[in-house]
Amino acid sequence: MLTSWGAAILPGSVPALDHYQSAFDAHLDAVAQQRRYSSRLTIVSYAGSTKPQWAAEAETFIAWRDAALDYMFDQLAAVEAGEIAPPTIEEFIGGITPIVWPN
Repeated sequence: MLTSWGAAILPGSVPALDHYQSAFDAHLDAVAQQRRYSSRLTIVSYAGSTKPQWAAEAETFIAWRDAALDYMFDQLAAVEAGEIAPPTIEEFIGGITPIVWPN
């Protein structure tokens, strides 16, 4: 049985929980950088911008980020419940639905 992503049946066979979090944060930063924002933190600061394009990008990113967080917590719960084996980092990040940017 698994108690968290960092406590696998075979010790050392699964990345620790903080590795998943680091990969998740890096993925969010990379997605924000697709639109030339420096990070996930920067893009969300444009919510409510007087520039319609920037505000739309921020709102799109925030909604996408929230869905990605739901996915992350669902994966964690499934692993902890023993419903799925802990995914690799690549599988975990690959399961996040891609963002659809506004025009």
